[in-house]
Amino acid sequence: MNVRLALVGLIGFFWGGFATPFSIRLSHAFNIIDKPEGRKIHAAPTPRGAGIVLWSGYLLWSLYSVDKAGASALFIRCAALSATMVFLCGYMDDMRGLNPFIRLALHAASAFIVVAPLRMPLIPAVLSIGWIAGTTSAYNLIDGVNGLCSSIFIASSLTLYALFGDAFGIVGAAMTLGVLCWNFPSARTFLGDGGSTLLGFLFSSYFISLASFVIVKIWPHEIILLFLLLGGVPVLDTLFAFTRRTLAGKSPFYPDRGHLHHILLDKTGSPFWTVTCLLTLHGALLAAGAAALMKLRTAGVF
Repeated sequence: MNVRLALVGLIGFFWGGFATPFSIRLSHAFNIIDKPEGRKIHAAPTPRGAGIVLWSGYLLWSLYSVDKAGASALFIRCAALSATMVFLCGYMDDMRGLNPFIRLALHAASAFIVVAPLRMPLIPAVLSIGWIAGTTSAYNLIDGVNGLCSSIFIASSLTLYALFGDAFGIVGAAMTLGVLCWNFPSARTFLGDGGSTLLGFLFSSYFISLASFVIVKIWPHEIILLFLLLGGVPVLDTLFAFTRRTLAGKSPFYPDRGHLHHILLDKTGSPFWTVTCLLTLHGALLAAGAAALMKLRTAGVF
């Protein structure tokens, strides 16, 4: 990591840390408050608009990096547009609630915008769009314990940097760490749907952009396995939840307390250990995904 990247990462961290109090005030002003009820574990009304810090920070990063991106400039422009769509969809959901099918359609449209310029063959492109849209929603579904969604994104973002050397891996992780200071171990604010879906979208879309030259050269079953490993806990938990609900004769979008973080929280009684266990599992899945990529490299695929 060079000095300039370290400095930009430090700026991202301070942006996340110092801008979050303003998002808390904004949440109070527009009544974007998460009230305790049903399957929720917090005991007091809590602002849920911290995602606006991540969104605005990402737009600033896009403006800074696009002129230096060369061939990647088109992707950054498309990602900034799509990230805005995803965030605003989630932020509106935080305020008044949206139909889950409308959210899924907007997530799929956002995924299409970032995948289309990559000019991938049909099957890899369809799988990539589906994975981005699914991961976007998956990060929202696992955002049920303080610090879990942010910690998982930080680990995934750092994996992007380790695998591909992309600067966003450091900047995204640093900015999210700044926000995490206000959410863990006790939460003074939540990411909200706007923030959690944004993190899922940013990780998955950047991964597709950086790994597209590999994805187009491997078989569909290998693509799916890679997506399952790099999607980690959010994707596996979402698949498990949808399967469980469907077998029970319920809508896959029906909310319940059957997610992995709910099960661990009930068993341990500790949000800290819940996050620690799931982050460890997520790290193992990321490591397996990275190993699979290295095996493909050794085999001469790329």
